[in-house]
Amino acid sequence: MKKPITIPVKASCADDHEPGILSVEAARKHILSSLPSLHGHEKLALRSALNRVLAKDIISPLDVPGHTNSAMDGYAFIGSDLPTDEARSYRVIGSVYAGDVFNGECQPGECIRIMTGAPMPVNTDTVVMQEHTMSHGEDQIRISSEHHSGQNVRQAGEDIAAGSVVLNSGRQLIPADLGILASFGVGEVRVRRRPRVAFFSTGDELRSIGEPLNEGDVYDSNRYTLYGMLKRLDVELLDLGVIGDSEDALREAFESAAGMADIVITSGGVSVGEADYTKIVLEQLGEMNFWKIAMKPGRPLTYGTLKDARFFGLPGNPVAVMVTFYQFVLPALHYLTTGKPYAPFMLQATCDEELRKRPGRYEFLRGILSQDGHGNLNVVSTGRQGSGILTSMSRGNCFIHLDEACAGIKKGDTVRVQPFDTLI
Repeated sequence: MKKPITIPVKASCADDHEPGILSVEAARKHILSSLPSLHGHEKLALRSALNRVLAKDIISPLDVPGHTNSAMDGYAFIGSDLPTDEARSYRVIGSVYAGDVFNGECQPGECIRIMTGAPMPVNTDTVVMQEHTMSHGEDQIRISSEHHSGQNVRQAGEDIAAGSVVLNSGRQLIPADLGILASFGVGEVRVRRRPRVAFFSTGDELRSIGEPLNEGDVYDSNRYTLYGMLKRLDVELLDLGVIGDSEDALREAFESAAGMADIVITSGGVSVGEADYTKIVLEQLGEMNFWKIAMKPGRPLTYGTLKDARFFGLPGNPVAVMVTFYQFVLPALHYLTTGKPYAPFMLQATCDEELRKRPGRYEFLRGILSQDGHGNLNVVSTGRQGSGILTSMSRGNCFIHLDEACAGIKKGDTVRVQPFDTLI
């Protein structure tokens, strides 16, 4: 009797455990620790600096507000002269508007009509809003005893003091920052150089939009997904198109990309197929640090160096492209752009369904996060979680994080979620 033939089984993406491959956290730490500092800066007009990263601290040259002023339309008083036990009448001796200065001094028993933003007249330190006053004869008003000294007044420099650091180097400018800079007359700012990112897809089966599909062909969707994710970031984009399954073509593309970019990203060609040349060429031209991570989806992620550039070889499946980009490439670009570690924004939510999982690897499920009428956060999966189901990223609004130790989630359990809206 013949012995049955045994076919050796190698480790694959179907395994929950595989010795010797990196965890998600270890891979992320390795990437961040290997990134170089990004040098260079440029000076931009204020309106062009939105979303750019400051190259140096911004020190305020003056107080904001520049003078003590009224926070309300009303009447300016001497705080120590306010009524303490019953209503009292005061004589209105004039008025002052924003941009004007009142020439004169307020004395006890007097007040001055004042508008929002107007400088406080000499001797005054308190404003009673007009809705809390009552006319009382010609040029007189009456107020109650419920007011206190210093109310409704904005002090000079209470927002920004002259000489203080108002915005720190490494900050990505938001609309409010532009307003702050404009408030003390800054018209130009020095910002950090943006990282240059070259990206392309690999595969003979890929066709560009507008080309006819032959049997076995597919349209190149990954490059458009990558473009969309990169476009939302503060980077310079270099789209190198589609490279066929040729070792020579891939080598030429790598050499070209490494000469012009800080980060090189490919999708496809990083698994164990006979036409997957990425690892071969990378080891010829640079260095491969690792190419597998204990995660799902996205196990075959390659990371290494190409001359002075850093290389990310993302998987070919469309969901795996997005998961690995957001979990590894985005933190790297954030560090290059700002010089600061990336801290993902995470929430706790109640899972409204059972989620099956075995321990051993980190899983990123696509979920739909919602808020009930009591303000509680709830989440469900988008359904089928295959790495080729790109609609799960379109329908979903968050990642459900299930770490290596997780052995499944019961309905009602609390899970960690990462909203898509924070992935910028």
